[in-house]
Amino acid sequence: MGKRKSSAKPVKKIKQRLDTQFTCLFCNHEKAINCTIDKKSSIGTLNCKICGQSFQTAINSLSEPIDIYSNWIDACEAVAEEEAKRVQHNNGYNVNDDDYENDDDDEDDERKPSIKSRPAKVEDDEDDF
Repeated sequence: MGKRKSSAKPVKKIKQRLDTQFTCLFCNHEKAINCTIDKKSSIGTLNCKICGQSFQTAINSLSEPIDIYSNWIDACEAVAEEEAKRVQHNNGYNVNDDDYENDDDDEDDERKPSIKSRPAKVEDDEDDF
């Protein structure tokens, strides 16, 4: 007679923990970004310990810190792309439109200064010896 086949014990699955500290995009310090999740108010917050950069995004019940970090990267890329389009639109010059909106140059055009002509200066440098 044979022995009964013994069943193998189930292997305990190890749940891998996702990081909550990341590298900052602005100061490039490793593990300088802390992500916190407030599930009651559905807000994920990201803060850099070194440079003070912060970011907030809306989250859902399944969100993890890596999701907040990914949203931050996407937002930074969107801002950079928008800036590149604006620079390209301005023929390669980084011009802020805000600087020109409040210019008072229009008033100066109405009051043109009069140009007075000066008499030509005659030089008498001839020495008679």
